[in-house]
Amino acid sequence: MTQQTQTAAPADHTPLDRQSVLARFFMKVVRWAERQNVRFSIHGNPPIYDKAVFPWAREIEAAYPAIRAELDKLLERREDLPSFHEISTDVKKISNDRLWKTFFLTGYGISSEQNIAQCPQTWAAVQKIPNLKTAMFSIMEPGTHLPAHTGPYNGVLRLHLGLIMPEPRDKRAIRVMDQTYYWAEGEVVIFDDCFEHEAWNHTDAVRVVLFVDFVRPLRFPGNLINNTLLKLAIFTPFIREGYQAHKAWEKIFYAKR
Repeated sequence: MTQQTQTAAPADHTPLDRQSVLARFFMKVVRWAERQNVRFSIHGNPPIYDKAVFPWAREIEAAYPAIRAELDKLLERREDLPSFHEISTDVKKISNDRLWKTFFLTGYGISSEQNIAQCPQTWAAVQKIPNLKTAMFSIMEPGTHLPAHTGPYNGVLRLHLGLIMPEPRDKRAIRVMDQTYYWAEGEVVIFDDCFEHEAWNHTDAVRVVLFVDFVRPLRFPGNLINNTLLKLAIFTPFIREGYQAHKAWEKIFYAKR
């Protein structure tokens, strides 16, 4: 009897396998780029920045009355505004209820023309921010607490402009590492969200900030590396899925007018 030998079947390398390999490689590149961002940062790497190093911050603060007026109009439909996790699935690990809401204007090359039309003065103000990446309103309902977390990438810095700040002051704040900042209406704070941070509104009223990300100022060649990665962000599932979710919300929101 002839002995038959069996050969192992070739490994089934599915598209999912290839995607996971590519994802791991991309994350290694991102971690390397983050080290370069720290190395080449023009204004250092503090958790919370001295806003004086960003002269345009004064122009954002000066626009507070106009931005606040547009926000007040939006909040007439507060119950119809989407929660953050409905627009960004990545946020579910931080918040998955209706207590943290948003009104999106732009993010990584994708903008909401209909939302921008509701806030022309706000849109004009954020155009003064060099290398703007995202702009939206961040709305915390009473009793909101976002647990300690870190941002996905340190190639951007975050700005909050206080818009509606209920009393008492010590019941609503943001902690970045060991620094706690108490928002104030008409005042800008700029921080690096890749440091551990948490935020809360333990008052009995809504708290709102203008929420902006802009490209971290870097020396060459860090700026070149960072800009390349940020341009690729639009192709990530995180951005594409958020865009589709927002378009679905827009369709419902503006149909009710």
